[in-house]
Amino acid sequence: MTEVKIGKKTLGGSNPCYIIAEFGVNHNGSLERAKEAVIKAAKAGADAIKFQTYTADELVVKGTPKFWNFEDDADKDQHEAYQAIGGFPLENYIEIKKLCDELGIEFMSTPFSIKGADFLNSIGMKAFKIASSDLSYHQFLRHIARFNKPILLSTGAATLGEIDEAVRVIQEEGNNQIVILHCTLCYPTMYPDRNVHYEDANLNLLKVFKDTFPDCQIGISDHTQTAFSSIIAYALGASVVEKHYTVDKTLGFSADHWFSVDPKELKEIVDGCRNIDILRGSSVKKVFECEKETRKLDKRSIVSKVNIKKGQKITEDMLTCKRPGTGIFPKLMDVIVGKVAQKDIPEDSIIQWEDLMVSS
Repeated sequence: MTEVKIGKKTLGGSNPCYIIAEFGVNHNGSLERAKEAVIKAAKAGADAIKFQTYTADELVVKGTPKFWNFEDDADKDQHEAYQAIGGFPLENYIEIKKLCDELGIEFMSTPFSIKGADFLNSIGMKAFKIASSDLSYHQFLRHIARFNKPILLSTGAATLGEIDEAVRVIQEEGNNQIVILHCTLCYPTMYPDRNVHYEDANLNLLKVFKDTFPDCQIGISDHTQTAFSSIIAYALGASVVEKHYTVDKTLGFSADHWFSVDPKELKEIVDGCRNIDILRGSSVKKVFECEKETRKLDKRSIVSKVNIKKGQKITEDMLTCKRPGTGIFPKLMDVIVGKVAQKDIPEDSIIQWEDLMVSS
């Protein structure tokens, strides 16, 4: 598997989960809100915060119907909805990146045009996210691949064949730093009152991706409304978790706010993934320090079932096995049978080696 590094952090293997707070355009055009999001994401422990760089005119044809529903833009088409929240001045990203660098959180943004990609590359962005919508935009993939930086490839509403084609296009440009993000392109993936359910998250695809693309890192762009789905994805082998994030779920102008995690929930994901690392421990099976006293009291020892007189030859029917495990282990029963008692052994006594004659 190709090693992928974003900044100073290496993805996959025994390294911690790389957690991306997907802020998108949840700034609603406010630079101050964007900075607030950076500060709170860094405090929550996210490795990166990601924005989206686009204008409506370069993204979608006017009049295109939406594939989401939100009361604030119910009467708008895609172009109108994106125009209301897009067009964040490129100069703002320079300030945002500077703040990210100061706080030790990676700045990322998904470009939706070659112009946007070139700008983000020019300000030193270290990795590029490709949206699901651009998986089959091969010319765009080639352009970004030539930056020779890690590419996080979202795979919503795509076939395995289309994903394979995209990976090959990137690799043909000499770029093997690829992270394939499993993604279900429903916002959110689970609607309690509609015909879209948890099974659409389909986390078992993580294993399919790992088997199909052994040279790539695997992650998830999680659109469910829960924290535990991201944590489960990491436990199943995702090396990257991306989760939609906002500073205030009640904000309008974007359907992204209400189904995103807030800073408190983002921290739950971070803590949950870090706890997975602790729970995994090592691959060495041993008696742990915390088990040593338990081992003494929990295991069984060979115990006298009856009174055994000094000089009496011990037979199997004189013995049983009980807790605690502070005597001779039951697996040595055959060694004990036939030995001679060196002293009187009362009934229900844990037999010790010194209770027995050396030879009989």
